[in-house]
This record gives sequence, C-alpha cells and structure tokens, in this order.
Amino acid sequence: MIDAGGEIWTHWHGHPDALIGLAALEGLYLFGVGPLRKRYFLADTVDPHQIAAFTLGVLVIFLSLLSPLHILADQYLFSAHMIQHVLLTFVAPPLLILGTPDWLIRPLLRSGLTLKLIKFLTHPLVAFFAFSAIFSVWHIPELYNLSVTNHGIHVFEHLLFMSSAVLMWWPLTSMVPEIPRLSYPLGMLYLFLLSIAQIIVFAPITFAQSPLYEWYANAPRIFGITPVVDQQVGAIIMKIGWGIFSLVLIIVLFFRWYNAENEKVEFDSFKGDSHKSNRLTA
Repeated sequence: MIDAGGEIWTHWHGHPDALIGLAALEGLYLFGVGPLRKRYFLADTVDPHQIAAFTLGVLVIFLSLLSPLHILADQYLFSAHMIQHVLLTFVAPPLLILGTPDWLIRPLLRSGLTLKLIKFLTHPLVAFFAFSAIFSVWHIPELYNLSVTNHGIHVFEHLLFMSSAVLMWWPLTSMVPEIPRLSYPLGMLYLFLLSIAQIIVFAPITFAQSPLYEWYANAPRIFGITPVVDQQVGAIIMKIGWGIFSLVLIIVLFFRWYNAENEKVEFDSFKGDSHKSNRLTA
C-alpha cells in the first residue's frame, strides 16, 4: 500500500502490460501514417491535427493507467476509479477515432465480410446496447470487487470498457464514408438515450445507504471521506461528467444541424433564382 500522506502523488505505476500495449498502439499508428502510407501510396499527406488527436488519446489512457490517479483508484477511492473510467470511455475513444484517417482504415474494409462485421458492430443499436450492458454488468458489486482484487481481470475489464466505448462513439465520430456518422437529429437522440442509460447504472449507487463495494469499504481512508460519501461522489462524477459532456455535444450537433439546414435553404433558393433567370433570358 502506497503512503497516502505524500508518496502517492509522485508514484507513477509502471505496469509493463500497459506500457507495452500503449507503446505498440502509438508505434503502429505512426508506422501506418508514415512509412506504410508512403510505401503503398495510401495518401499524399497526413493531417497533423489527426496525429495530435490520436496521440492525445493514447496520452489520456497513459495518464489513466499509470499516473498517481491509478493508485488512488486501485487502493483508496471509488470516486478516483470513476474518474479513471470517464477518461477511458468518454475522452480517449473519440480522440482515437477522430485521429485515425479514413485511408488508414479503408484497406481493412476491402473484404466484404469484414465490412459487414464492422458495420454490424458499429450499428447504433448494437453499439449502444453493447456498451451499456458491459458498463452496467461490471458495476455489479461481485464482479467489481473481483476486478479490483485480480490484476488480470482488471485489465480485461478495462479492455472491454475501451473497446465497447470505441463502438459506442463510432456512430458519432466515424471518419469513414463507408460507415457514416448518424445524422444530426439521430446523433442528438443517441446521446440523450446514452445519458438515460447512465442513470440506470448510477442511481442505485448514488442513493445506496451503505457501501456496495467491499474493497473500498475496507480501504484506508484519505481526505476524511467515508466509504458511502466516496461512493456517492464517484456515481455523481460519472453521471454529471457524462451529462455535461453529452449536453455540450448535443448543443454542438444542434447548431451544426441548424447551419446545415440554413445552407440547404440558401442553396435551394439560389438554384430557384438561377432557373428563373435562365427562363427569362430564353
């Protein structure tokens, strides 16, 4: 157990599996947008903003799993674990998707079977229920306690969270025309329903009168936070964090929809005026 009095804030947890996995992920990406792109003429250039977005996504995962936050989450606070989950499921995945050029993914879609499989997995209904089910099931106290007491299962849980979160985010952030994003109205509805699903998971945790997770009930107390308060704060972090995030995205989608409709009206009006002018000239 790390000393919570001060050592915890300088303790960076060097899990070899996380370090190797993240290094491999970033290395494969840089190889794809660099030497592989040039060798197979996949694209003339790569957008530096996409490289920055993908690398930031990897950095977010790195900070979640290897920074002092990891020690707080694993050994002391349920609320810190929820911050970790926010970063792993709501922040990193869309950055990874937005940072991946369509020309890097397209060779994988040349097989009709692969394309059908990816279309199925990223279908909004499949992605919605897969992420919601996985996220809900792993917050059942028995499974949750198992994950925090067994490193291998904990790694498996995080991999499931991140992979299902990528599927969940795909309908909103896809960069591939073959698997397009949802329309603006459907995207707003999708985000709203995801927010409702989060309530189902965290309402019981928020309003529980006793600790649900034995690991954190028995953990050393820091900052004077009781297990019940820690549990409630953790649930609120997840719900409010996702609520604010989804609300911002809904507003962004609404204004994009509004602007797109205005441009469409202006274009139709311009076409109408052009046809009218042509008839008068004739």
